[in-house]
This record gives sequence, structure tokens and C-alpha cells, in this order.
Amino acid sequence: MKLRKTSMIRSLIVAASVSLMAATGAVRAADSTAPIVIPIHNWSSQIVMAYVLGGMFEGMGNNVEYVPADSQAVYESIRNGDVTISHEVWQSTFGKSFYNAMEKGGVIDVGTHSATTLEEMGVPTWVIDEGLCPGLPNWEALKDCHENFTTPDSGGKGRWLEGPQSWHGDLMPERLTALGLDDKWTVKFAGGADALWTELAAAKKEKRGTIVFNWTPNFTDAEGFTFIEFPPYEEGCRIADGGDGTCGSPKGWLKKAANYKFPKTHPKAYTTFSKVDFSTTQIGEMAALVDIEKMDHKDAAAKWLADNEDVWMPWTK
Repeated sequence: MKLRKTSMIRSLIVAASVSLMAATGAVRAADSTAPIVIPIHNWSSQIVMAYVLGGMFEGMGNNVEYVPADSQAVYESIRNGDVTISHEVWQSTFGKSFYNAMEKGGVIDVGTHSATTLEEMGVPTWVIDEGLCPGLPNWEALKDCHENFTTPDSGGKGRWLEGPQSWHGDLMPERLTALGLDDKWTVKFAGGADALWTELAAAKKEKRGTIVFNWTPNFTDAEGFTFIEFPPYEEGCRIADGGDGTCGSPKGWLKKAANYKFPKTHPKAYTTFSKVDFSTTQIGEMAALVDIEKMDHKDAAAKWLADNEDVWMPWTK
């Protein structure tokens, strides 16, 4: 059964590539023979989208390489030419690194997706429905409910489960202190996105409160997730930018970036990349194929390509 499923998925990949070549011209010349290097980070939609884009580029006759990359340092890698593109540049988390690299030269802005973003601490909506922290999503409710969110590693305090520390540094611990919540709450860092989803499932099974870092668009949009409402974000409000650190995260854009040579070395692929525009729903669907349907990232990309030819084929023309 497993071999049959793998065979079917590989057939989808071939079919998608054939369809793409038919749409763009079967003998369409490749751009440069040098590979388009696409970074792989550590959350599902980014990885699936990497293989979706790679499948499109390969169908156009290009060579593609995938490399694991730090989600902050990748913009310096793009600037230096070690990585070609970044297809999920989240404003609140990566905007500063992105613009710093642009200022140094070598990185270009390739446009903005239709999807808008939010990255923030929050709770599965059932936590609110069960009354485990009355007053949520207002952050001030956290002053009186930490007992319902303790874990064996939290030292009697309520726990916030952040993403990997490489994502945001000490942003959340600084916020706890700034809000005067650090006497009742503590921040722990997850090893990766999968640990966040494991925690959501475990908390629901154990019927205990949980606060985790999450984002939208994501598969949890369909599951029911509520972001905590912290004091509003303003430019310069974070401690790293000279502020008091009490503010929450901004709703923001989702951009695409590329090495400045990409339009010259791979003009056809660059034109396609500049047209790529995913919605919140589409990105959530990509994540759901992995996080809900438990598909392999590559297989999920092949399925998405096969099911959405009407979406991506026009980008290649």
C-alpha cells in the first residue's frame, strides 16, 4: 500500500511537470543552468511552498536545489548569493533582517502575497470556551489564571510555549517582564513547529490550559485558535527598538525576496516568481496537508500542484 501511494504521488509530480511544460511551451528554454537555491526553514507552509515553487521552476526547465537555512540569517545568504529566493518573509519576525540585508545591497523585494499575517501568543479557542482564563483574549486576564497553565517544567508558573528561540530571540520573555507578568508566567522555547502542534494536541487531550506561539495563515485557522490581545504595536515599541516592550505583534505583510542577480540569471523563473501570490486560505491548505493529513512535504507539494493548476499555471505564462 505504501509503495502504491508513493507511486501515485510521483505520478502526480510528473503530471504536474508535464502540464506546466505544455502550458509554457514544451521546448521552452531554461534560464541559467546554475541552480535556483530555495531555503528550507522549520514550519510546514514554508517547506511545502518551497517544493511547490521548485516544481514550477523545474517544469520550466530549471535546476533547483533546496538547502536548510536559518530563518533570520537567510537574508544575508541571499545577499551573498548562496541562496536565491525567500518566499515567506513575515513582517513582524523577519522584516528587520530583510530590510537590513536590502540596505547592504544584494537583496530585492519581489512583491507581496495577498495573505496578511499575524504572529502571536494565543490559545486554542476551546480554552476560552472552557473558562480556563476568564477575560481572554484581553492580556490582563493573565494576571489571575496562571494556575491553569502550569506544566512540569514551569516551576509552578504558567507556561508560554514559544517557537524556537532563533525565531524571535528574547522578545516574549521581555514582554512578560514589561507587562509585570513574569512573577506568575515563564517562557519555554519549542524545538520546532511540530512541538507546538504536539503541545496543542496534548493539552486538548489532558484538558489543561496552554498558551503557545502561533501564526496566521496556518492550518489552525480551521481548528479554532484565538490570539491574545496585547497593547497595540507601534513602531519602536519593542525593547530592541528602544521601547518599553509591552506591545504585541503587528498584523503585517508576507513578502518575497530574491538575490539581485536572479532577474538576469533566470529571467523566466524570476518573472514567474514575481507573479506568485498566495492567499491566507491557500497557505493554510499547504500547511494542513502536512499537519492535519500527515503527508510528506514533497508529496503535499505534488498534490497541491496537481489540484491547483488553475492557480499557478497563469503565473508561468
